[in-house]
Amino acid sequence: MYACTRKDRLVARSGTPYLALELRDASGAIAGRAFRDADVLAGRFERGDLVRVGGRVERFRDELQIEVRAIARAEGADPSRFLPVAYRDLDELDGFLESLAGEVRDPGFSALLAALLGDAELRAAWRRAPCSRNGHHAYLGGLLEHTVAVGTLALETCQLHPRLDQNLLLTAALVHDLGRTREFTYGAEIGLTDEGRLLGHVELGLRLLAGRGDAILDDSRRIALAHCVLTHHGPDSAPGRRFGSAEAIALYRLNAVDAAIKAAIEHGIAPAAGTAAG
Repeated sequence: MYACTRKDRLVARSGTPYLALELRDASGAIAGRAFRDADVLAGRFERGDLVRVGGRVERFRDELQIEVRAIARAEGADPSRFLPVAYRDLDELDGFLESLAGEVRDPGFSALLAALLGDAELRAAWRRAPCSRNGHHAYLGGLLEHTVAVGTLALETCQLHPRLDQNLLLTAALVHDLGRTREFTYGAEIGLTDEGRLLGHVELGLRLLAGRGDAILDDSRRIALAHCVLTHHGPDSAPGRRFGSAEAIALYRLNAVDAAIKAAIEHGIAPAAGTAAG
């Protein structure tokens, strides 16, 4: 059984229609081609459906593909079984998240993190969400993995630069992408919720923090934390604003380091500006 993530009706040089498919499970994706009865088969499923496939795996231009002879929509399966998942153990990452939160000594920030981590529904979404659909950490558990990575980098940076406010920077590192928990839908593909599409994860994260933090944090802490979250993609992502703290700059750089390294590992290194892609 697979998730169908691409479905195109094409025409061969002979004038005969065929289907070009991408079929995915948790281990990855494989191309599919249906040359016989393409239009009949196309009526039995849609892109985004879970499908049962009959056919033969063969090699074409040094790539494996399935010559599809039968395909139909499958009912009753859990779509999340067919999405890519984190390589690292999520229980271990959960433990690291709690350990990092324990390094926050400020009573207000510590209380905020305790409230967030103590919310079972939010915690489950935090554990499940990716960081993106096609970029870095684009798999279930990616948000938790990225959060732990940026939090660890923040803690180490504070050791190197002791004048940084560790409580602020570490708290910001742990919550900067919290809006991702409300950004995605999970089917045969990772999609966007309406609020994710229209508002984006930064605004969603600020709203989540305001809902909890307004009752816990004083104005100075609340504003400092919101500023870090708002500018974690750089001041250009917040029109008319500039970095207002060293902690905001640090979060922006540390977030970019982890995202860039992960993207390079997963997708390769992009050509330099002005260089033609091969």
